[in-house]
Amino acid sequence: MQRTFSSPALVLRVRPSGESNREAVFLSAEEGLLSATLFGGPKSRLRSHVSPYNSGVLWIYRDPAKDFRKVSDFDVKDWRPGLRELYERSSTASVVVQAILAGHGGGGFFGEAFVLANAVLDALACADEPCCERILFYFLWNWSGLLGNRGDLRRCSSCACEYGNDGVIWFIPGEGFLCKHCNRAENGGAVLGPGARHWLLAVQDRPPSELARYTLDGSSLGELKKLIKMLDH
Repeated sequence: MQRTFSSPALVLRVRPSGESNREAVFLSAEEGLLSATLFGGPKSRLRSHVSPYNSGVLWIYRDPAKDFRKVSDFDVKDWRPGLRELYERSSTASVVVQAILAGHGGGGFFGEAFVLANAVLDALACADEPCCERILFYFLWNWSGLLGNRGDLRRCSSCACEYGNDGVIWFIPGEGFLCKHCNRAENGGAVLGPGARHWLLAVQDRPPSELARYTLDGSSLGELKKLIKMLDH
């Protein structure tokens, strides 16, 4: 094993470790979640660079005998100061990070996870309050697809029939999306009307930077909130 490793990486979390050190967690495009010790005082250049939501090229020194990793350098390419200028931006970015940590960095699809996370954070850094919520829906929907638990918005997961353009469908945890003939759950699952369904189909393959022009009506917004909450658990 090489003792020095480098990779494009995104800083997810930084926490105190000991008296003056920090423990940083990164999403690496090549190895997924990486944890490493960050040395240096408050005025350290490296410490200022290794800050949540910054992304760039990471260098890590590894000692396999001691199971120890140290941040050697971090060349920041994207600082994203806009994430700290609006509460809705920072709180949404925090949810994105928590989802990445809970999903083990993308379940093996590290490169795709890295691209998705960076695109979403870039869009969030200049989004207004309403758009922050839509970007979060976008991320969690695509994150569920990356992890393989999203389901099909075009065909019933039970009978494989194609949904009509104006039909209502149901998401049942553990079963996927069902048509009205196959939905046997009473008062369970999430109802998804045509507005919410067409919105997801329209945006899921678009860059998140375009979400400012993909608006949602109040009913569809409520449906997506319930759906995303179920997918996130």
